[in-house]
Amino acid sequence: MNGPSEPPLVNKWLVALTVMLPTFIEVMDTSVVNVSLPHIQGSLNAGLDEVTWVLTSYLVSNAVIIPITGWLAGVFGRKRYLMFSLVVFTLSSLLCGAAPSLEVLIIARILQGLGGGGLQPLSQAILLESFPPREHGIAMAAFGMGVVMAPILGPVLGGWITDNWSWRWVFYINLPAGILAVSMAALFIHDPGYIRRRQLKIDKWGLLLLTVGLGCLQIVLDKGEREDWFNSNLIVTLSVLSFVALVGFVIVELKTENPVVNLRVFKDRSFATGNVIMFAGFFCLFGSIVLLPLYLQQLMGYTAFWAGLVLGPGGIASFLIMPVAGVLMKKGINPRNLLAAGLTITACSLWLMSGFNLEAGFLAVSWPRFVQGMGLGLFFVPLSAATYANIPREETGNASGVFNLLRNLGGSFGVAFSTTVLAQRSQMHQTYLSENITPYNPAFQEFYNRICQWLQAHQPQAACPEGGLAIVYREVMRQASMLAFNDTFFLLAVVTFALVFLTPVFRRPKKTGMQAEGMH
Repeated sequence: MNGPSEPPLVNKWLVALTVMLPTFIEVMDTSVVNVSLPHIQGSLNAGLDEVTWVLTSYLVSNAVIIPITGWLAGVFGRKRYLMFSLVVFTLSSLLCGAAPSLEVLIIARILQGLGGGGLQPLSQAILLESFPPREHGIAMAAFGMGVVMAPILGPVLGGWITDNWSWRWVFYINLPAGILAVSMAALFIHDPGYIRRRQLKIDKWGLLLLTVGLGCLQIVLDKGEREDWFNSNLIVTLSVLSFVALVGFVIVELKTENPVVNLRVFKDRSFATGNVIMFAGFFCLFGSIVLLPLYLQQLMGYTAFWAGLVLGPGGIASFLIMPVAGVLMKKGINPRNLLAAGLTITACSLWLMSGFNLEAGFLAVSWPRFVQGMGLGLFFVPLSAATYANIPREETGNASGVFNLLRNLGGSFGVAFSTTVLAQRSQMHQTYLSENITPYNPAFQEFYNRICQWLQAHQPQAACPEGGLAIVYREVMRQASMLAFNDTFFLLAVVTFALVFLTPVFRRPKKTGMQAEGMH
C-alpha cells in the first residue's frame, strides 16, 4: 500500500479539485442547453420535437454509463478510464459546438454523455478514498456543492452565453476546463492498490438489458408529457420494453458470476435506505426546480434571467451550509439527525412554495428557495456519508455508480411527475372555476362590468363583449394555473416530509468497510 501509485502521496484537496472540476461541468451540461434550444432550433432549421433530442440523447447515454462505471474502472483502471472519459467529453463538446447539422449535434451529444457519465461516480469514489473516514462529511460537502450548484447555475449561465455570444459557446466553454482536468488527472490521480485490472469478461446480457432498459426509460420520462403519456403508442412500447429489460437485468445480475453492476450491494440496509431517500429527495428537488421558473415566467412575467436569479439564493444557502454539515459530522454529530433536519427544512420550504400567489414579490418567492437551499445542504452531505458508511472500499466504485444513477433517475421522474400533475390539476381547476362564469353570478357580473369600463376608458377599440370575455378567460387560466402550482408544491412537500421517517433505518458505521484505516 506504499507504492508510488497510492493516493496518500497527493494532497487530498488537489485530488478533490481535480475530480470536481470536470464533474461540475458535466452535471451542468444536463441543464445548460435547455435555454439554448430555441436558438439551436432556428440555427439548424429543426422542428421542436427534433431539437429536444439534443437533451434526450445526452440523458440516455449518460444514464447507461453511470451504473457500469465501477465495472469499467475495474477493467481498464480507474485513472485510465477517468482520463479517457475526460478526453471523450472534451472532444465531443468541441464537436457539439462546431456541429453543422442537427444530426451531427445529436451524435456528438451521445458521445458527450458517454464520456461524461462516468465522471460523477468516479469523482465520488475517489473523494471517499482520498479523505479519511472521519472527514467523509467534508468530502461529500465538496462533491455536493458541485452536483447541487451545477444544475441551478446551468440555465442562468446558458441563457447569458446564448444571449451575448452564441449557443455554440455553451459547448465551447467546456474545452479549457476539460484540458485543465486532463492535465490535473495525469498528475494527481492514482489507482488505489486494491484495484487490479481485471481480465475483460463482458457480461453481455447484463450490459444489453441495462442499455435497453435505461435508454427506453429515459426517453419515456423525457418525452412522456409531450406525447400525452400512455395515449401514445411510442410511450407504451418503450415503457413495456424498459420494464421487461430492467426486470431481466436484475435477474441476470443476481445470477451471473461477474455482473456488470453488482446489485448485491443492496443487502446493506443503510445503502438500500440511502438510495431510496436519494431517489425521492431528488425527485422532489428537481420537481420544484422545474416548477419555480415556470411559475415565474408564465404567471409573473419574469424573464429567464430573473427567474434564474430567484434560484440563486437557494444555491448560495447550499454552498454555505454543506461545509458546515461536513464539519458537524467530523465533530461527531449523528448523520441521521442532520439528515432528518435537512428533510424537515426542505419540506417546510416546499410547503411555503405551495402558498405562492399572483401578487408575490421577488423576496416572497426567493425566501422559500433560500430555506430549501439550507435544507438541501443538510440533506445531501449526511445522506451520502451514511449511505456509504458500511460499504467495503472495493465496492465503492460500483456503489457510487448505482447511487448516482438513482439520483439522476429521481430527478427525471420528479420533472415528469411535476409537469404532468401541473397540467392535470390546471385543467381540473379551470373546469371548476369556469362553472362560476355565468350571467347569474353577481361576483362575475361585477368583475365583468369593471373590465368593460376599464376597456372603454383605456382601450376603446377592444370595448366589446368579446374583449371583456377574453380578459375574463385569461384571468381564469392564470388562477387555475396558480392553484395547480400550489397543489404540486404541496404534494412534493408531503413526499419530502415522509422521508424523515426512514432516517432511523440507517445502521451505525462498522469498523470494517470504508471505516478501515488502511484506506487512507
